[in-house]
Amino acid sequence: MGLNQLLSLSLLLIVASLPAQSNYWQQAVKYDMEIDFDVKDHRFTGEQIIVYTNNSPDTLQSVFYHLYLNAFQPGSMMDVRSRNIRDADPRVGDRIQHLQPNEIGFQEVDLLTQDGIATNYQIEGTILEVNLPRPILPGATTELRMIFRSQVPIQIRRNGRDSKEGIAYSMAQWYPRLCEYDYQGWHAHPYVGREFHGVWGDFDVKITIDSKYIIGASGYLQNAEEIGGGYADISPLQQSAGAKKTYHFFAPNVHDFVWAADPDYLHTNYERDNGMVMQFFYQPGEKTTENWEKLPAIMDEAFNFINKNYGPYPYDKYAFIQGGDGGMEYPMATLITGERPLTSLVGVSVHELLHSWYQMVLATNEALYPWMDEGFTSYASAAVMNHLRSKGLIPGDSVEDPHLRDLTGLLGFMKSGLAEPMSTHADHYVTNSAYGVNAYVKGSVFLHQIRYIIGDEAFKSGMLRFYHTWKFKHPNANDFIRVMEKESGLELDWFKEYFVNTTHLADYGIEAVNEGERRTTEVVLNKVGVLPMPVDLVVTTTKGETLYYTIPLRVMRGAKTQDGDRTFETAPDWPWTHPNYTLTIDIPFKRIASIDLDPSGRMLDADRSNNTKLVNQGK
Repeated sequence: MGLNQLLSLSLLLIVASLPAQSNYWQQAVKYDMEIDFDVKDHRFTGEQIIVYTNNSPDTLQSVFYHLYLNAFQPGSMMDVRSRNIRDADPRVGDRIQHLQPNEIGFQEVDLLTQDGIATNYQIEGTILEVNLPRPILPGATTELRMIFRSQVPIQIRRNGRDSKEGIAYSMAQWYPRLCEYDYQGWHAHPYVGREFHGVWGDFDVKITIDSKYIIGASGYLQNAEEIGGGYADISPLQQSAGAKKTYHFFAPNVHDFVWAADPDYLHTNYERDNGMVMQFFYQPGEKTTENWEKLPAIMDEAFNFINKNYGPYPYDKYAFIQGGDGGMEYPMATLITGERPLTSLVGVSVHELLHSWYQMVLATNEALYPWMDEGFTSYASAAVMNHLRSKGLIPGDSVEDPHLRDLTGLLGFMKSGLAEPMSTHADHYVTNSAYGVNAYVKGSVFLHQIRYIIGDEAFKSGMLRFYHTWKFKHPNANDFIRVMEKESGLELDWFKEYFVNTTHLADYGIEAVNEGERRTTEVVLNKVGVLPMPVDLVVTTTKGETLYYTIPLRVMRGAKTQDGDRTFETAPDWPWTHPNYTLTIDIPFKRIASIDLDPSGRMLDADRSNNTKLVNQGK
């Protein structure tokens, strides 16, 4: 694909992503960067030109940049935060404090102009504050040109050099990145190790580096013939001592750019049936080769499942790159540690790939909604891994519901006294544990509860509608709930307010089953917990018949009628203010064998010991 074609594709994607709501807007950016990298000193110089369009209704007097590499210096906010939080990430711990001058990261600005005019700026840790000589009016475009110098730190968190697996450079959060400005204003958050929020746009990046190094990156390589079509097919001249080569990448309609480099990378391609190409970069060896050779076919099936259930992948390339310190997602690429057993390698690949949906295309503000990023990804990952097991592509048996174990783990943590609301900013959690549980587990359970409330069919179609409505935009929690409300016909804001903004739990139980008047049975239910939820019941008769009832909350303004292969009879509403509820069933008491509350086990019920009543057994 040529550059002109890519530019046309980018324009089409931007036009296609224009918001459905007339009051929605988002900023636009175009990066042109040229980097000259010195592998001896682990430093690089760069020139960056940003063409920035202010689509907001506001006049901007200032702009802000992230300088992420400055976090890797003794005394930085990331360093102090890690040394003071009670459960520090072991990858960080106190390591930053002990870095030597040649091991730290830094980003220094030598020149910054706006439309050729010098700006006033200052660096405050990981944020560059810029006072503009010319305000950017609504609808106006301006050019910001920067000359900068950087040093790559030793590998600690996400970016760095010389990882434990021997990868030379994992270049994530590596360039001066313009902060996002949206309806909530500027998001110039200091980098303390959490999540991100970026401006949609195009990246044209040229990286000049020692000719022995092979680069994997976001975007499409523009000069494959020049550097060697297979990356390893490099001329003897290019490989001579001190020689350099330039990789030229173009990434359309993304909000970040990542790359990694190593002289020992093996680069392979796998073309899918639709022409999309998966790239794999890893160091061959006893701990990698066998499993990385199996990975392409497995990920091909993963793509099939994801595209069908969560929306089509919108780019023509994706790169799985050995690097970093775990797994971290970026547009069109991921960095993952590669010396793993097969199931672990597939698991991290699936999880990071799914971030191409939940963050790279549906670009939530991760700092404010990390659970919409990590949680939605974790939910989808469980489904994909279960599917791969059902196909025999990875070891283990598939299960009917791969999400149920998250409920047990979440309940245990929420009863520990350490739980915090999901509305907490990602940087401001008291513990890393609370952040991790909320972002990954409770975020996943959030989706499972929505599925329980509205039913399988509405949920599945709602996930696809969310993708098609909000792709290439910045959706928030309200946007997701509105999609699910439209798809289900139910009111759901009450659930979001409780589940996201509090740590309350649901707890329902069956108090009694009594003989009613006129050959009926009365089931008395209790609402013990604070979080209100609709209640599903299954009634089993002495003849083995099963009848399903759903008791909706009055605030839902409706009810699900079907959930998978189960058809429900809708009972009268339950006002959330009422601690008790009586359901009258048109079946004689003596014909009732048992009654089960929440037979699917999907509701996050704090105490399930009171969910079953045995009535007439053995009759």
